[in-house]
Amino acid sequence: MSNDGQPAQDPLIDDTQAEQRRSAAARLFDIRRVIGGLFVAYGIIVTLIGIFDSRAEIDKAEGVRINLWAGLAMLVFGLLMLLWQWLRPADAPAPNEQQPDA
Repeated sequence: MSNDGQPAQDPLIDDTQAEQRRSAAARLFDIRRVIGGLFVAYGIIVTLIGIFDSRAEIDKAEGVRINLWAGLAMLVFGLLMLLWQWLRPADAPAPNEQQPDA
């Protein structure tokens, strides 16, 4: 028991909890998640627009359903970014690591 009536905390447990918080924060703010999520969202929107393009819009693009193909490409790229982030999660930086001066 500590002086204030609370049970004493084990320093190893505190370090482990701090490491888990750093690791969760590193994964949450991984740029691959942000980029992948935005590309998936925009890819879905542009793909849907491409599916419902009018004949005039297709003729303006010389017969190519450019919105459909661009949307599908964005969707694939976004899904690849999310897959990469899922397969190779970011490691949390060490707490006492010094950054080199640039």
